Amino acid sequence: MSKPNNLNTRIFLDGGIPEETKDVIKLLGFLDGQTTNPTLITKHPSFLACQARGEKCTEEDGWKYYKEIVSEISPLVKNGSVSIEVYADRNTKAEEMITKGEELFQWIPNAHVKLPITTEGLKAAGALVSRGIRVNMTLCFTQQQAAAVFAATKAAKKGDVFVSPFIGRLDDKGENGMSLIENILKMYKEGDGHVEVLVASVRNIDHFLRSLQLKADIITSPFKILKDWKDMGMSTPDDDYQYKNNNLKDISYQELDLSKDWQEFNISDDLTDKGIERFSQDWNALITK
Repeated sequence: MSKPNNLNTRIFLDGGIPEETKDVIKLLGFLDGQTTNPTLITKHPSFLACQARGEKCTEEDGWKYYKEIVSEISPLVKNGSVSIEVYADRNTKAEEMITKGEELFQWIPNAHVKLPITTEGLKAAGALVSRGIRVNMTLCFTQQQAAAVFAATKAAKKGDVFVSPFIGRLDDKGENGMSLIENILKMYKEGDGHVEVLVASVRNIDHFLRSLQLKADIITSPFKILKDWKDMGMSTPDDDYQYKNNNLKDISYQELDLSKDWQEFNISDDLTDKGIERFSQDWNALITK
């Protein structure tokens, strides 16, 4: 089966194992890109081998393995994108992210550098896009954060900037994560289109189908959900599709001025802080510095 003709959304795999990438391409007949992060990468056999020996990998080994992994994935989606995440914890400064981002961008020809939506991450994003480096701003949980991403990356052209709202983690706290996707897409219609919405933390087939119905730019999903979609015949929902939000509370739309300076938006959010902490802990659990 090939890519559906009426598919308006690019499909990415969320994973860190190249064999899984090959399996998805065989399953769907196509794949538009892939997202990786420290949690996913540490599931790769290279990292697990360190654990099996009762050791931690060195930081040098960790980045070496990460490069090997994305270098194997990159040609499998050569016309698409592979997101590579910088290490960032609560103390990481913009200068550190910029230096690492420049290095990661050279690893493969189709990289997007993943940065957190923090003050330091947005400073780094502005600097990197001004140098022609593509970025994926991750751990987005609010419309204000998405507005800040837009405002901080105005030097970029379409395709160079992704924003990744994490819908599953919003659902976990009783909020309808899909309503955030609706809000960001609506807000971005008022802009120049240089930021694309990449739906992340996709937990079930309903998340996936609703994202297709909304015509999100990109969805990144784990293998299981892509298989569920294949088992449904890779159908795309029409206007009659009813999303099951399980009585989650909708997130209200905010009228925001995208022409404002990015520092005027409120980007603080507990879920972003927790996400940064989790990714750094997963990395540090296997790395000795």
